[in-house]
Amino acid sequence: MKKILVVEDEKMLGEIYRDKFVSEGFDVHLALDAEEGLEIAKKITPDLIILDILLPRANGIDFLENLRKMEETKEIKVIAFSNYDDADSKEKAKALGAKEYLIKTNHTPREILDKINRHLQSQ
Repeated sequence: MKKILVVEDEKMLGEIYRDKFVSEGFDVHLALDAEEGLEIAKKITPDLIILDILLPRANGIDFLENLRKMEETKEIKVIAFSNYDDADSKEKAKALGAKEYLIKTNHTPREILDKINRHLQSQ
């Protein structure tokens, strides 16, 4: 079973995505901030991370920088997922290996799931 980590500070939104991904057969973990996300990523080594960019304290770019520094997490696939439509953040996320930078309001949970499946098939 493929493991997905959702790093999303809006708990209700994170739970909606977690429930959708679980119903599709994934083992899903939810973190509400970057620190918790890094701890979970080190512990479970997910196959893919859905990462919000605007997070409390450390943002998603900081999370990606730290993720890539650790041997056990540096190869994990990441899809950035945010309402923060900022060219600089998109560029930084891509430079840090994010497979995609999706704007939340432009994608349904089904579309996100299709993208997850596409990225996991290329493993």
